Amino acid sequence: MSEETRWLDAAQQRSWRGLIMGMTLLQDKLDDDLRATFDLSLAEYEILVRLSESDGTLRMAQLASAMGHSRSRVTHTIARMEKAGLVERRTSRVDGRGVDAVLTRKGHDLLVEAAPVHVSGVRDHLVDLASKEDFAALGRVMNAVADHLISERPDLEIR
Repeated sequence: MSEETRWLDAAQQRSWRGLIMGMTLLQDKLDDDLRATFDLSLAEYEILVRLSESDGTLRMAQLASAMGHSRSRVTHTIARMEKAGLVERRTSRVDGRGVDAVLTRKGHDLLVEAAPVHVSGVRDHLVDLASKEDFAALGRVMNAVADHLISERPDLEIR
C-alpha cells in the first residue's frame, strides 16, 4: 500500500457526517411511524412495495437482491410477515426449484393503508426540505453510489 490516504477536508467531513446522521434519523423516523400506526417495520413495508410492483410475486432470491439484503435476512423477515398473513411462500411456478414470496390480500390492503403515511413522511422529512435541484442532485449521487457498489456485488440483481 504505497498510496497515501486521501483524507476528507472539513467540508467533506461535515457533508459525510450529515449524510450518515440524516439517513439514520430518517430511516428511524419512517420506521417508527410505520410501527406506531401499522405495527409494520420499514423493511416489511419495502417488501410489500417490491411485491406489489412485481404483480404480487417475486422469487425470494430476487427480493433479497432488489433490497440489497442477504437472503437470510429477507427469509427471516418474510417468515414474520407470513405469520401475520401479509405474504405467503410458494414453490416457484417457473421451475419448481425456487421459492416465491407472494403478496396476500391482507398484505395488499395494509400496503394501501400504510403508503400515504410513508410517502407523507418521506416528503415531510426529506423531499420538501430540499430544492428540486438539490433533490435531483442527491438522486444522481446516490444512484452513482448504488451503481458503483452493485458492480462489486454480482449477487445483486437490482430491479
